[in-house]
Amino acid sequence: MNGTYLRYELLRTVRNKRAFVFSLAFPLVFFYLIAGGQRHQLLAGIPFPTYYLAGMVSFGTMAAMISTGAKIAAEREFGWNRQLRLTPLSTRSYMRAKVLTGYLTAMVTVVLLFAAGSSLGVHLTAKGVLQMTGLVIVGLIPFAALGILVGHLFTPDSMGPVIGGGVSILAFLGGAWGPVGGTSGVLHNVSQATPTFWLVAASRTLVGAPGWDAKGWIIVAIWTVVIGALAAWAFRRDTERV
Repeated sequence: MNGTYLRYELLRTVRNKRAFVFSLAFPLVFFYLIAGGQRHQLLAGIPFPTYYLAGMVSFGTMAAMISTGAKIAAEREFGWNRQLRLTPLSTRSYMRAKVLTGYLTAMVTVVLLFAAGSSLGVHLTAKGVLQMTGLVIVGLIPFAALGILVGHLFTPDSMGPVIGGGVSILAFLGGAWGPVGGTSGVLHNVSQATPTFWLVAASRTLVGAPGWDAKGWIIVAIWTVVIGALAAWAFRRDTERV
């Protein structure tokens, strides 16, 4: 790992206040708008803010990871990535720095949502927070690869619709907004086959839901391998064009 480049990426992420704050604002705004008006309601026997907090954690962290693609696309547009290839910086260090900055934004999102949840009466336990955070970190791996993939496939001008539309569709299919497809049927099966479903399941350990079973670990692993292979292909294709 190149510590200098990683430090530069982290500082650049935090100093880009407009993008940093904007990416954090969406899940908070959604949480307060929807959960705030239903703070005294129950959903599946659970206080609505507590239930909805888990969905917003999955939505916000997923968006943070995929948004790393916007940085990659911008660097490709201006030729910065070509300049970096002329330096001793390795490809692994470059990718790791991008992924870690995504995780930084994701974890800040989690902390802010926890604070927002507490302001609406959500009871947080140390065990629930630690269990959820650990599973979410693992569940975000395929989305880190997805961010690298879209960053090497699309231009900066198209990243807004790609990320916004893609995150919204994935959030819906995974059940971040609420249960999808009931307990059986095609839509239910499709939902369970997405990595988002298991990211949402990881988030809901915060409210006492069980962790992943073997199926969850297998699906997340498959998506990680598949998207990771596609991201590597997109990177090689982009490199060969230079």
